[in-house]
Amino acid sequence: MKIAVVSDIHGNVLALEAVLADLRLEAPDLVVNLGDCVSGPLWPEETAAILRETGWPTIRGNHDRIVLDNPIDKMGPTDAFTVERLSEASRDWLSTSQPTIRLTDDIFLCHGTPDNDDRYLTEKVDGPKGHLPDEETLLAELKGEAAPVVCCGHTHIPRVIRLQKTGQILLNPGSVGLPSYEDDHPHRHVMEAGSPHARYATMTNNNGAWNFQEKILTYDWDKAAREAEKNRRPGWARSLQHGFYGPLS
Repeated sequence: MKIAVVSDIHGNVLALEAVLADLRLEAPDLVVNLGDCVSGPLWPEETAAILRETGWPTIRGNHDRIVLDNPIDKMGPTDAFTVERLSEASRDWLSTSQPTIRLTDDIFLCHGTPDNDDRYLTEKVDGPKGHLPDEETLLAELKGEAAPVVCCGHTHIPRVIRLQKTGQILLNPGSVGLPSYEDDHPHRHVMEAGSPHARYATMTNNNGAWNFQEKILTYDWDKAAREAEKNRRPGWARSLQHGFYGPLS
């Protein structure tokens, strides 16, 4: 069985279209979506219109939750831009997303951690850049979740981590649509994939053992950057064009 795992599309319909083209070649048995689907100063409604038709099991990311639940005057500019452009049909579709999904006995899906869509699982943020948490931290963040494979997103950084104590695998496919960003929660930090490519992952079960592949795809990121510039988000434009956050030096 082959499962494709996508996450953090963030309204980047051009990156999503590149992933869809590659999925036609990969021909997975199932595609799952770990959330943060539409929030971004790009093409939220166009992205939602495609995702509505896929039927993919979809997790509700932290930005999806904000778009659905928060009043617009309490939102940041990214989520407010999104809310103003989503159709009722797209909001209805987004509201069907789930906080977590137990896909099978072996596979658990979440956006951040099993009990919090706004916490990082596969990155520890101690300073301006994240790094790999130690095993005790990872086990504590799992809060007893014992599925052999836990798929998460939120960090935008691809990871495959094997826990020595339990043998569990943590898979983070990286971000389809936003390769870098700056955030101030829980304190100011930067996440950077280091290139502008769209990313997702596949996991294939071979006689009970899972193998993983990171997919790194070219698309027209210059066009995406121009859209962000047009919508007055130069930070997004730099991130989309370079994969690093902020001016290159």
